[in-house]
Amino acid sequence: MTLQRIDTTYRGKPTHYYELDGQRVDGVTTLIGTGLPKPALTYWSAGEVAAYTVNNLDQLRDMVDTGGPDPTIKFLKQVPWQKRDTAAVRGTEVHALAERVVHGESVDVPEELVGFVDGYARWLDRSGATHVLTEFVCGSRTWRYAGTSDLILTDHMGVPRIADIKTGKGVYADTALQLAAYRFAEFYLDGDDEAPVPEVDDTGWVIHVTADGTQAYPVPVTERQFKTFLHVATVARWQKTSKELVGPPVRFPDTEDAA
Repeated sequence: MTLQRIDTTYRGKPTHYYELDGQRVDGVTTLIGTGLPKPALTYWSAGEVAAYTVNNLDQLRDMVDTGGPDPTIKFLKQVPWQKRDTAAVRGTEVHALAERVVHGESVDVPEELVGFVDGYARWLDRSGATHVLTEFVCGSRTWRYAGTSDLILTDHMGVPRIADIKTGKGVYADTALQLAAYRFAEFYLDGDDEAPVPEVDDTGWVIHVTADGTQAYPVPVTERQFKTFLHVATVARWQKTSKELVGPPVRFPDTEDAA
């Protein structure tokens, strides 16, 4: 297999990476997350830490008294990312479960996901959308990236669209770059074989699944967004090597050496 998604764990949490022709390549979401400024994320993460602190003062005091300030500070730093990772895992589970429900399978849905799965299944039925491809791994040799797209579907008019499922608080514009990267990938894995990514419309969908219902939001996935993704990828790769650009301090001969 020329492209592989390798699932693993890091610090006890599920993660994955990609290898193309035996060499590791960058993931789409990693490139966007590293290369695209997200000022709102800074305020969000600070707010999550502040809210957790205010709501858990007794617990944090006990942590400081027991282990000291440094472990407590380290714990608080992880609060926003724990919430983000939980949302990402939830999105994957919701998609997998809802797809099985739509195909008539009998599944046991965890209680905390019932509203999400039921709402998504009802939306699929109401919208007339039909899955074409789900959870497909795609990549580009030219631009050295890979990723896993949630799905390609046809809407009620039979128009094929690339789509991504989000279960977080909101819908954000950078998903257009993510979907464009998947759309313009050079191939996807059909079993062990490479196949062209199916043609889709210039407008993709972000499917926002919450416990209160499901909505689809249109986003452009044209070559313009793909070119922007490539610029973001360049910045992300620069970030990875930027520390190497700063050399050691410049040394000057002292007075005795000069003499």
